[in-house]
Amino acid sequence: MKKILILALVMVSSINFAQSIEPQLEILGNLVKATYFYENGTIQQVGYFKDGKLDGKWTSYDNNGFLKVSATYSEGNKVGTWIYYNNSLLAKQIDYSNNEIVAIRDSKLNDVVSKN
Repeated sequence: MKKILILALVMVSSINFAQSIEPQLEILGNLVKATYFYENGTIQQVGYFKDGKLDGKWTSYDNNGFLKVSATYSEGNKVGTWIYYNNSLLAKQIDYSNNEIVAIRDSKLNDVVSKN
């Protein structure tokens, strides 16, 4: 009997642990704003969809709420300057044009590495 009770508790705990927080979707004109969450309830990503494709500004956060990435999409393609943060401090910038990397800048060294 004790083994059955322990097994039942383990099954219930694993079901509760496996549940994730559903994304929050909000229609704003011709865009859908999507907010995704970590299991602890903090925001993981916020961004927009247009016609089912990533579009506009997207931001990503770590599970403690610190900014990790600020990115831009256009019709599902990576565009513009993506900024990557390390503990909310600027760490790297990557410039995209139509999903192609154009340049990479390291904020600590201020070096620019260009494709070509």
